[in-house]
Amino acid sequence: MRSAGRSRRLVAMLGAALLAAPVLTACSSDSGTTINVYYSPEQTFDKVVAKCNAQANGRYTIVYNKLPRDADSQREQMVRRLAADDSEMDVLGLDVVWTSEFAEAGWILPWEGQNKTEAEKDVFPGPLQTATWDGKLFAATKNTNVQLLWYDDRLVPRAPTTWDELIAQAQQLKADKKQYQVLMTGAKYEGLVVHYINIVNSLGGHVLSADGKTAAMDDGAVKGLEVLKKFATSGVQSPALTSAKEQETSNGFTQTGSEAAFQLNWPFVYSSTQKANPDRFAHLKWARYPGVNPGTPGKVAVGGYNLAVSKFSRHPQEAFEATLCLRSADSQKYQAISESLPPTISTVYDDPTPVDPSKPADAKDNQTMDQAYPMKADILAELRDSQARPTTPAYQNVSTVVSNILSPPAAIDPNATAARLKRELTDALNSKGVLP
Repeated sequence: MRSAGRSRRLVAMLGAALLAAPVLTACSSDSGTTINVYYSPEQTFDKVVAKCNAQANGRYTIVYNKLPRDADSQREQMVRRLAADDSEMDVLGLDVVWTSEFAEAGWILPWEGQNKTEAEKDVFPGPLQTATWDGKLFAATKNTNVQLLWYDDRLVPRAPTTWDELIAQAQQLKADKKQYQVLMTGAKYEGLVVHYINIVNSLGGHVLSADGKTAAMDDGAVKGLEVLKKFATSGVQSPALTSAKEQETSNGFTQTGSEAAFQLNWPFVYSSTQKANPDRFAHLKWARYPGVNPGTPGKVAVGGYNLAVSKFSRHPQEAFEATLCLRSADSQKYQAISESLPPTISTVYDDPTPVDPSKPADAKDNQTMDQAYPMKADILAELRDSQARPTTPAYQNVSTVVSNILSPPAAIDPNATAARLKRELTDALNSKGVLP
């Protein structure tokens, strides 16, 4: 994922050598119908594809075509082929911020009737919003992501609930000559944008108008700049703030000699820390993303991926059916447990059964949701109160402008930066000016 919206921590080495299996089975389809899925690399998605092929019973065969790992390259490859009306693409894996762009361009089909009902069933509002454009459902949610505050309970007996508390606790730890740093993704990319949007959401502010057509930059957006500036100049940020992405942030928390007491990051941190630093893992705790005003929890923007059906597919009926299987409750639960990809379907979190009752109950890839997601109460609380990032077909331009202007965060001048953001976002939304 280009974001922060999506950190895919590969926690289970489950049959990477079998990746070609779906391709080999393509020739055995009784109907000869192939459904080509273009999706980002995931460690266990081939297993999901194989199971859905078995369920199709020869009526069609799903072929998993791996896109590049980098999100911008994924988008570029799909956009070029769709612009050429490529009929070899059936199901498309879309970062949550791309749905409106692909829908507005006329490249993906709306979900209707029973397919729409199934795709929307029990899905959290925030993730569902990412699959919707102009009042229509254009994708089925596959997995989501929300950021949490992670900390070491040897240093932090009580989790801070606001940014001011977070900074104050870290400053006190520093004064006491203890580990103190707050790690977060501050590089010039989507990760920095997501933190800013989270803060603005928490204040009830808006960077863009509700319809995504104009730059808003209201009081909440200006206040959000003040919060980001305060953190970046507080003395508790990492020296590597301006180059840190998700993995660097996680590594900085677990490495030997780390000065970190906190990190703001996605749920993959749980399994990542368990593997990288068992001692720190034994003291790893988590809490909801900090808010700004006391008594008001942080309101996060969700990450994740959606699945859409190409307008140019020669087999749209089968493509919709295949998509529903690939993102079914069973499929989401399997990848949640095997690959730390949080489900978008609310009922999955309450499922008490392991992935495969025939396997040993203590197998790493056969846990229950309670075992794999001890932090699920906070994830659920955030998902129920989450929302999409600003929705616009021009989000790619918007993100580029915002990340460029916010970097480095320590140089933010709230009022001047807000004015510049409003000018350049207006140009970006109207396809004017030169993107940085």
